[in-house]
Amino acid sequence: MSHYEERLERDLSRIKQQLALLADCVDDALTSAVRALLNGNDAMAYATVLGDQRINAISRALDRMCHAFIGVHLPSAGHLRLITAVIHTNIGLERVGDYAVTIARESVHVVKRPDALIKRSVEMLASESRQMFKQAAAAFIEGNCDKARATMVMADQVERTFDVAFSDLVGEAGQFSTEDLFAYLGVFNALERVSDQAKNVCEDTVFAVTGQTKAARVFRILFLDEDNTVLGPTAEAIGRKNFPAGGEYRSAGRQAGTLAPEAVSALQDLGVDLGRHRPRALDLSHQDLSEFQVIVSLQGPIKSYIANVPFHTAALEWDLGAGVADLPDEQQRERYGELCRQIAVQVSNLMETLRGEEPS
Repeated sequence: MSHYEERLERDLSRIKQQLALLADCVDDALTSAVRALLNGNDAMAYATVLGDQRINAISRALDRMCHAFIGVHLPSAGHLRLITAVIHTNIGLERVGDYAVTIARESVHVVKRPDALIKRSVEMLASESRQMFKQAAAAFIEGNCDKARATMVMADQVERTFDVAFSDLVGEAGQFSTEDLFAYLGVFNALERVSDQAKNVCEDTVFAVTGQTKAARVFRILFLDEDNTVLGPTAEAIGRKNFPAGGEYRSAGRQAGTLAPEAVSALQDLGVDLGRHRPRALDLSHQDLSEFQVIVSLQGPIKSYIANVPFHTAALEWDLGAGVADLPDEQQRERYGELCRQIAVQVSNLMETLRGEEPS
């Protein structure tokens, strides 16, 4: 190994050591902040707040080291990807330190400590988020893509735990002041954001090692109507046909109706195949519903189907009115065509919004 190569590897090693130090300090801050909240330890909370200055200093030093590395070594290919990923990860870790400060500040201002139910929620969220954070940091430092990809999957579990915690907090609303309720919601949100940053670190790990960029997100979408015979199934079929890579689509009705053969025939002529569709009634639990990013009602208010929309789910209402059965026969095919056009436009607009695209 040449003198230049030795210096390059030495500088990379120092950068990774600094990153590991930052990750350890951030994890310690999270641990202290949560412990302070659960135990009512104001001294520990304030120590966590003040300790963020060291985290910021370590982060700034890491940033300088990365830019110095670029200036000295003019890296390309794998080394450039790695330093770019370190810069991104540095920002993410510093933000996690800020989340710890948020939890610590909330701790010293709450009047009533968490009861058994809320304490359990905090402990579960903190445990899952910290585990994900530590695995993500280790995967990055080790350059371990398999560990990074396995860790990313944990984000879905943290999100489900958040939804349960939020539901528990709503159920306990009468036990806390409004200020305390907002404080605990802030704590839940901060802990969940830890997992979001951990997922970002995992994605940066994959990029640094393989050059693969973040994959486009696949959105889970549920369409609701009265009987799941025409509107919901048509939206489901159009989404699957026009945007197969962008979403996973399901539909359900307030009840399961009977799909008329003439409807199947008319829609088939319009390019919508419902030949294998079997009407389904909505029978999903709150946890099942929370796995959908978007729930769309095509007939009536969303709250008439789902009393409590999950926290992370966006609810939309495309009130397309009555179906087709009550129309005279000569008007039914025209109505099917009108509904297909309306639904296709709505689905296209929704997918453009979800994917961050400008309407075409």
